Amino acid sequence: MHTKTGHHENGRNDTATIIRQGAGAAWPICLGYLPIGLAFGVLARQNGLEWWAVGLMSVLVFAGSAQFIAVAMMASGAAVPAIIATTFFVNLRHTLMSSALAVHLAGIRRWFLALFAYGITDESFAVNMSRFREDHWDHRRALTVNHLSNATWIAATIIGALAGSLVPQGAFGIDYALTGMFICLLVIQIYGVIYILTAVAAASVSVAWYMIVPGDSYIVGAAIMGATIGYILKKPLERCFSGRRS
Repeated sequence: MHTKTGHHENGRNDTATIIRQGAGAAWPICLGYLPIGLAFGVLARQNGLEWWAVGLMSVLVFAGSAQFIAVAMMASGAAVPAIIATTFFVNLRHTLMSSALAVHLAGIRRWFLALFAYGITDESFAVNMSRFREDHWDHRRALTVNHLSNATWIAATIIGALAGSLVPQGAFGIDYALTGMFICLLVIQIYGVIYILTAVAAASVSVAWYMIVPGDSYIVGAAIMGATIGYILKKPLERCFSGRRS
């Protein structure tokens, strides 16, 4: 019995199985990145960036929302410090995602964590967090998700940039691509009442913050406040529903 179990564990954790399972989790992200990456490449090229600059931005930044914002600000003639500051604050949400993932990456070597951190995006975070709730998921499968998604994004943006001059301005709803993606990410993360309430709280804070405070700090503020409100409501809701079941 022990031998069979050992063979089963080895088969489950060999490199080919890890890559196959990681790719199986990553393919919806890759499928979503293709149109969005193409859209970004087209928009960036139409706003004056060369294809190699688009590819370099995707390699160095690898953050779709920040890249879209940066290109829009470049097109409007914004100063370089303003672009850097804005994208910095927009990407601060990655610290929250990294903190949540850190619970599942205890004891992992620093070089691996650095490689893993590079590939964290909203999409890979959502998929990996949902998979970490299952017993078989680990850091190697999660890394596969991150970097297959990364490779797809880079390739898609470069292809979009190369084809950018052939696509009319605003064609195919390109401007809506990123918004649609984030709506999908929100929907797949809703597992119950607490998630709905957290989403509503974050959306309410985001709108109010945006109307009161200038700039893009509302993104980080809404994320922190939404998570805090969700944490505060979690225990009372759990007691409420457990009382009903009993």
